Amino acid sequence: MRHKELKINIHYSLGARLKEARSIKGWSLDTTSQHTGVSKAMLGQIERGESSPTVVKLWSIANGFSLPLSYFIEGLEQRSAPSVLINSEEDIQITTLCPFDEVTQLEVFQIILFPQREHISEPHNQGVIEHILAIDGTIEYYLNRNWHKVEKGRAVKFCADQVHGYRNMSDKPVTIHNIISYT
Repeated sequence: MRHKELKINIHYSLGARLKEARSIKGWSLDTTSQHTGVSKAMLGQIERGESSPTVVKLWSIANGFSLPLSYFIEGLEQRSAPSVLINSEEDIQITTLCPFDEVTQLEVFQIILFPQREHISEPHNQGVIEHILAIDGTIEYYLNRNWHKVEKGRAVKFCADQVHGYRNMSDKPVTIHNIISYT
């Protein structure tokens, strides 16, 4: 029952944050759809807590508002506890380690990518840089139409304003830390 309660809370938290962002910008659902590339119907469902977006859709929403991803996945009730976003459709789990910081313009996530899965991200806003640190196992990242390996204990950084992604070709979950710089 606890998992179901957590899932419901995440749906409402995402919806409340989306509604808040829309209110701050003064955007209608139509305008929001134009800026994010997410349908008006889907945005309405998210706001009402009836649907939870995929990680890819959530990135599109964050980019459309020029907001960090953590703005949407940080819980409204408990800002001090790490927020976990589990996307079963993509077999990826994202935990906020350090929410977006206005001074440093950084946010830090732990990403667990399950075996034989990949996650492709649309380009972030211009100037966004990602650092990935392989915590356990080997992960591959997609950049410039090629896959590149990052072994455990190694790190890489790249401009994330282009299509990029991660994949786990092993038979065990792989954990990375992802530092995103919005400067």
